[in-house]
Amino acid sequence: MIIQDVFIQTRDHAVSTIRGGIMGLKVGIIGVGAFAREFIPLFMAHPQVDEVGVTDVVPERVTRAQSDFGIRTAYGSEAEMLAADIDAVAIFTQRHLHGPSAIRALKAGKHVYCAVPAAVTLDELHQLTELVAQTGLTYVLGETSYYYPSTIFCRRRFRAGDFGRFVYGEGAYYHDMAHGFYEAFQHSGGAEWKRAAGFPPMLYPTHSTSMVLSVTGARVTSVSCLGYLDRHEDEIFRVGANDWDNPFSNQTALCRTSDGGMLRVNEFRRTAGPRGPHGGVIGSIYGTQGVLEQNSRHSIWWEHEESATTEAELLKRFTCDKAYIRTEEWLERQRTGAQEEFFSGKAPEHPTDALPPSFTGLLDGHMGSHQFLVHDFCRAASAGKQAPNNIWDAARYNAPGIVARDSALAEGEMMPVPDFGEMPKGFSKVADIDGSDDGSVKQAHQMAPKQGA
Repeated sequence: MIIQDVFIQTRDHAVSTIRGGIMGLKVGIIGVGAFAREFIPLFMAHPQVDEVGVTDVVPERVTRAQSDFGIRTAYGSEAEMLAADIDAVAIFTQRHLHGPSAIRALKAGKHVYCAVPAAVTLDELHQLTELVAQTGLTYVLGETSYYYPSTIFCRRRFRAGDFGRFVYGEGAYYHDMAHGFYEAFQHSGGAEWKRAAGFPPMLYPTHSTSMVLSVTGARVTSVSCLGYLDRHEDEIFRVGANDWDNPFSNQTALCRTSDGGMLRVNEFRRTAGPRGPHGGVIGSIYGTQGVLEQNSRHSIWWEHEESATTEAELLKRFTCDKAYIRTEEWLERQRTGAQEEFFSGKAPEHPTDALPPSFTGLLDGHMGSHQFLVHDFCRAASAGKQAPNNIWDAARYNAPGIVARDSALAEGEMMPVPDFGEMPKGFSKVADIDGSDDGSVKQAHQMAPKQGA
């Protein structure tokens, strides 16, 4: 009953916001570390946001954020923020804290924007999907791969039927601990930082899985996973050394998808590369009619034996403008956990005309995705609707990794992945910025392929 009361209050507020054209969103930022600092200016600049407040378990970070961004409102705790008169929260805490924090926020009647992952247990995913279904509140997972230029390109070609039927996909996130993770975990974890740094790689799968699943609209039905027993001298990935008794630094999963295809996912935290312009996030999709093949440095589109789009053309369309930041500022941000991929411009493949003019000149990051993600959330929450990367999408991206972790502990046992369903009837979703109609991507794998597929 409490949940339903919250639902009514929230939807009424959303309607009054739209009709009156006066009230905007009040957004609270939970966690103001290095990553959050790249998003605070975007929330503050969005035309549908009136006020931004902050909280963090480290008071000095709150003080610094208020000073650097001119933020007037600060809260002493997450609980104090959730009890306040705000409409929404954006969660940028440590990855294993996201699920419980989002659950508390939804129960408090707040819309939720959440950095990845959405959850680290299936139970957390169940609670999140049920709460959004019961309350009608907006939930958006801040999955950056969704707006990578190559992923946008693949969604467009898939909707047009250019891939034919989906056969096989690859998603990979290659990020060695030495490439900024030591600094990030030390900054966020304090003296016990290694306890969190040993996070199982497959509990952070969404960069990889979304590069394929956001294109095909399918879900993973079963998964088998193997892990690499880490031998590094830092002893981060060891039984007893981290909060998950996780011994694996690298994991590889092979999945069956609901459209009859196959998906391979690599989550590596000990690898000499490849990083490349994608920040170590790479995806390829193979269909009966078309293929987008990608590695750390190259992308190419194939139609059977002929290359229909040259590598040079794709490089131009997928390459983001450089983001310029002063050297001294970059060194300071790096010291406090920032990474190179936090800063980027846009690529020609990006539909930049869909963004609010107030974002012009602001920094972007992760292959030009940050601004699109914030815009999706703000326009959906203001309208009382769902958005791309809603909680049902998040469950499709997250659940395979959660089950894969168990499979790796069982030396590759094939395990079923639960189905968290689709957005309930009666819910509405804002249109995808990249041009797809509501639900069209999910339906695309059922479309008739081109002749000969």
